[in-house]
Amino acid sequence: MMMKFSKKKRNWLIVIPLIGIFGFAILKIFSGTQKSLPVIKYYEYDQAIPLSDSVEILIDTTSFKLLYVKYTSVNDRKVTGLLSLPKNVTGPLPVIILMHGLGDHKAVDYVEFGNDLFLKNGYAVMRIDIGDHGDRKGEVFDFDLTGPYKYWSRSIISQTVFDLRRTIDFIETRKELDSKRIGYYGISLGGIIGTIFCGVDERIKVPIVALAGGQLNLLYEQNAFSKDAKDFVSIIEPLNFVSQISPRPFLMLNAKNDEIVPPTMSKLLFNKAEEPKKIIWYNAKHRDAPLDTIYGDGLKWFNKNL
Repeated sequence: MMMKFSKKKRNWLIVIPLIGIFGFAILKIFSGTQKSLPVIKYYEYDQAIPLSDSVEILIDTTSFKLLYVKYTSVNDRKVTGLLSLPKNVTGPLPVIILMHGLGDHKAVDYVEFGNDLFLKNGYAVMRIDIGDHGDRKGEVFDFDLTGPYKYWSRSIISQTVFDLRRTIDFIETRKELDSKRIGYYGISLGGIIGTIFCGVDERIKVPIVALAGGQLNLLYEQNAFSKDAKDFVSIIEPLNFVSQISPRPFLMLNAKNDEIVPPTMSKLLFNKAEEPKKIIWYNAKHRDAPLDTIYGDGLKWFNKNL
């Protein structure tokens, strides 16, 4: 059974019910996170697994080179990605891992916008498909963490965390890339996944998440307080990982009128993060956050810290 993650062309998101009406009261009500499982250890893996990578040149111009890459991840999954390399910079290049949202792919328009901006400013850019997205899409179902395919949906998130860790393993094999200067920029679901990823992998020097939030058990509405709900999301709950990012500089970029990821959830995530951290709010909704501004602020953060 095939499924469309979204009917909208620019879907930056993980679909979350509107929770913002509860306001700041929810910040205290849901301040606790699930600690019954060793969630940090869940994402340990065998780095000795061969990457079995392949690299193909797609575009080679006077200003940049674009490579199509594949490599093996945990659970014998094949990761598909694009690596953009600027030619106007000498020496090993700093790298930005740039991730899309739910239902999209590594070359969707808003990701291409960010890729071009970072590339023009001297950064190599690595983009991969989230699990079961883009070139990795096979038989897929209805993404819903509370629905009949909730385990499949959860696996997409957790598998992509492993895939991102393997992405760094791949970067470390490339002599043209500086594996000590890796930044992360994730949008919507890519931001939620990225918070987990950056919490468990210290090789990311500068993490940025856009249009993302935490406390996923809120998806369960009247059952949000239940142990079952908290246990189920524990391995994919950004609040269980975000404090591990410190002392690396953490930036959040959020929309004041976000109808997909309510601002309350973004505030919960920011409050749980430790210093150094910063959050920037835009007078926008989820899908109309200004690309030039939201990427421009990210670029400034990378230029300062990476």
